Amino acid sequence: MNMPEANHKPTINDVARVAGVSKKTVSRVINRSPLLKPETRTKVEDVIASLGYRPNMQARALAMGRNFLLGLLHDNPNAQTVLNFQFGVLDAIRDTEFALVVRPVDRRSPRMLDDIRSFLEVQRLYGVLILPPISENDDLANLCREMGCGYVRMGSAQLDDDEHLVQSNDRECVENVIDHLVEQGHRRIAIIQGPEGFRSAQERWEGFSAAMHRHGLDVPADAIARGNYRFDSGIAAAEKLLEGSFRPTAIFASNDEMAAGAFHMARSRGIDVPSELSIVGFDDSPIAAHIWPPMTTVGWPIREMAKAAALKLIDPSEAEAKQSIFPARLVRRSSVAPPQRD
Repeated sequence: MNMPEANHKPTINDVARVAGVSKKTVSRVINRSPLLKPETRTKVEDVIASLGYRPNMQARALAMGRNFLLGLLHDNPNAQTVLNFQFGVLDAIRDTEFALVVRPVDRRSPRMLDDIRSFLEVQRLYGVLILPPISENDDLANLCREMGCGYVRMGSAQLDDDEHLVQSNDRECVENVIDHLVEQGHRRIAIIQGPEGFRSAQERWEGFSAAMHRHGLDVPADAIARGNYRFDSGIAAAEKLLEGSFRPTAIFASNDEMAAGAFHMARSRGIDVPSELSIVGFDDSPIAAHIWPPMTTVGWPIREMAKAAALKLIDPSEAEAKQSIFPARLVRRSSVAPPQRD
């Protein structure tokens, strides 16, 4: 095995010669192609490490016609969701040549697709990660296909094939929330819904209504309020529920931000949580553990979903990239207790 001279900067040809493979095979290893045997990939990676070979990123980007950038497209009012998703993507691209570009969009704009098209053309992205609710837009997925841009959608339901999707089981988890509240003795359970147009809000509502129906419990209009996934909307929605004739002993809020708003409203009215009112959220964001008493919630594995989504684009051979469904779980804390009244 002939090694290059000590003062010689190793090239892709040196890697191919020392590894005993073609230059094309080395290129496939560098570009994380799944079309390689594991032993071949390992051999070439070992030679790259031993030679200290560093690919020319600009040349690679020019040859591929795209940059080593992942785009995160979102129109999501929940800043914590966006932040947690970014952390997951950064977990996936750590120690790689990839970088992340975050692009907020306006899903209500008639120019949304045109604006995204321009963004993709200018940035020449390696691929995009699309958060709800715009991930539910099939025209956006079709645009990515048309432009030859890889994409992965995040959702609360089956939006695409496994290659282009990371999905949670929101409906089932909310049913588990209601089962837990009923087991504690609650019968008067209200809901703070998420915003219209979000599939996550719809899935969580359907889980709520299915479980209430299964337990033979009524859901009158006074048991329903709508928020927009923000803290202040949780305050307003809880005020509506607590002033109505239904008088809930428990409130399920469709995310932790709104649940925290419900905590705030209860406290402002001298209502103790959980002895007089139980509250459950959804997300298991930091606020759920930091609020007092700590909040029972649904643990939505956003960071794990984001990491898998990014790997589906940059390294689909990784085991984590093969996972598409990420079950959420009920996280029991101290904001739920048996009701003092029926």
